Amino acid sequence: MAISEKVTRVSTNLPDLAAQSVAQTKTLSHTLLPDQPLIKIRVSKGWSPVELREIWTHRELLYYLVWRDIKVRYKQTVLGASWIILQPLLMTLVFAIFLGKIAQVPSQGVPHVLFLFSGVLPWTFFSNAISGSSFSLVINAPLITRVYFPRSMVPLAATLVRLSDFIVAAAVLVMLMFYYRQPFNWTILIAPFLIAQMTILAMGLGMWFSALNAKYRDISTALPVLLQLWMFTSPIVYPESMVPERWQWVYELNPMVGIIEGFRSSLLGLEFNWRGLLISLLVTSVLVVYSTYAFKRLDEEFADVV
Repeated sequence: MAISEKVTRVSTNLPDLAAQSVAQTKTLSHTLLPDQPLIKIRVSKGWSPVELREIWTHRELLYYLVWRDIKVRYKQTVLGASWIILQPLLMTLVFAIFLGKIAQVPSQGVPHVLFLFSGVLPWTFFSNAISGSSFSLVINAPLITRVYFPRSMVPLAATLVRLSDFIVAAAVLVMLMFYYRQPFNWTILIAPFLIAQMTILAMGLGMWFSALNAKYRDISTALPVLLQLWMFTSPIVYPESMVPERWQWVYELNPMVGIIEGFRSSLLGLEFNWRGLLISLLVTSVLVVYSTYAFKRLDEEFADVV
């Protein structure tokens, strides 16, 4: 009688024991092989779209990314770093022949080569910075998928590399000014502020395009076309005065109009278009804020899509 009661109790408790065993197995399996990570590193939810504190903490990594790209970019080339100078210089010579000699495009009373180079130089930096930044996340995918660091540092490093190219190529512009005996005016002090604005704009748009290219790879095909159209809608090979006056306010919504015209005027002593500079600054601010917030919104997906 006692044996039958014991068997009955065990059989009665079997469902409870099975349920406890299943629960313990699930807990153990979740502990050893979790379906989802127990700890997930996320970007902060603060108001700042760019984590300046984290970038400062990882500043050595930023320095390494910049230095690595500078060394690798011209490692297996015949002319090496000479392309930094040759690219804007060759473009200037081509434009000077076809637009200066054949099309007779006005140059606002300054030597045509000097007029063109002062527009080609900032545009070369800007377009190369955006183009290089757009591929930066995809190229650095092995690094992004293995360790956490502020993802914004990758496109920022690509822009800083191009800024170093711009500084080197600017020496050619100074030599051209000496060659054509172009006087240096006090307005040249405005140029560094315009370079800073252009750099910030390139960083912001570079972050945005890099995030889009990581998720939608056809951006890499469309971006060169966009930059080509953007170039010819900017006063690089022609002065802004050629645009009809009634359309100039629409034309100045392009932030590069105020930057390039202001950069050229500061170096060559031409009249400033203060309205264009103000519009450029406002549009730059809007684009940079939107681009950085869009980058932050897509930040968590980079490790999965690159």
